[in-house]
Amino acid sequence: MRIAQVAPLTEAVPPKLYGGTERVVHWLTEELVTLGHDVTLFASGDSQTSAKLDATWPKALRLDGSVRDPNALHMVMLERVRRKCDDEELDFLHFHLDYYPWSLFERQPTPLVTTLHGRLDLPEHQPVFNTFSSIPVISISNAQRRPVPQANWVTTIHHGLPENLLTPRPCKQEYLAVLGRIAPEKGVDRAIKIAMRCGIPLKIAAKVDRADQDYYEELIRPLITGNPLVDYIGEISDHEKSDFLSGALGLLVPIDWPEPFGLVMIEAMACGAPVIAYNRGSVSEIIEDGLTGFIVEDETSAVACVGRLGQLSRPAIRKRFETRFTARRMALDYLAAYRKLTEATEPRIKLVSSAE
Repeated sequence: MRIAQVAPLTEAVPPKLYGGTERVVHWLTEELVTLGHDVTLFASGDSQTSAKLDATWPKALRLDGSVRDPNALHMVMLERVRRKCDDEELDFLHFHLDYYPWSLFERQPTPLVTTLHGRLDLPEHQPVFNTFSSIPVISISNAQRRPVPQANWVTTIHHGLPENLLTPRPCKQEYLAVLGRIAPEKGVDRAIKIAMRCGIPLKIAAKVDRADQDYYEELIRPLITGNPLVDYIGEISDHEKSDFLSGALGLLVPIDWPEPFGLVMIEAMACGAPVIAYNRGSVSEIIEDGLTGFIVEDETSAVACVGRLGQLSRPAIRKRFETRFTARRMALDYLAAYRKLTEATEPRIKLVSSAE
């Protein structure tokens, strides 16, 4: 099958550091190529891939200070995809750009699907899904679907990561961990308070986006400065995560928003590290309470569960990751969806009897 993977230009595929969507696109693309498919990746020119790379712009936009209007370059990329469809070079289109392609691509015959990677609970999403109610979409959790039941949901496909990308390391577990991004919805201030109430060191491996700088300066920095229990180590790359998560008693995910997935939870599971997460968004679909971690409602219940982390089997957590959250499983699920949608668009041949 000749498949297009159309990624945001914001980050390279895979991203140099933070970038959940582009990381998932990379893992999916590599698995599809390994499975023998002809994949074209539409992404920034600094992307690394085994697929054919069609680069609209030479550098990821977050790293390119010369670009002030990213929408312009995304429009150019979509036109490149459309022209390849006109030339019949693609059998299937897989978009990772939210709703941006829909108006253009609902008017062409090549079968397509969009994986929605973000939140869908904002009021302005309602007219979008009312208008484009026939566009096939894939959710990354069942929880993500709740605000827009009118969407044309094909299936839910949980993210997966390469089986041996992150693995358990022989480490002594001495601290609690936070991984990912420092932002109000991620609840890093709550993670610090949980660790302080437990008297256990906390290591924070996370980036601060420009939009969240005020939150960091006003709320997080005062909790870190001079605090002997908190070690802010900044953003880390994939090759650093196995040691970081293997050395953690557990990963704290005290989120305060309907997070559609949360890659950090399966990254922790890959390393055998249990997760304590607030019951928001997709958490109850990813974490199996009492097996791979604990699902809690507030700070007090999180503190109570910290003392139970040592009761969970780290090899069992790794095993659940291998069963549920590998990139190979994700790719096979997507191929099944591609075939289903392709068959639905194929013309039906009507058999006419001789009597007619």
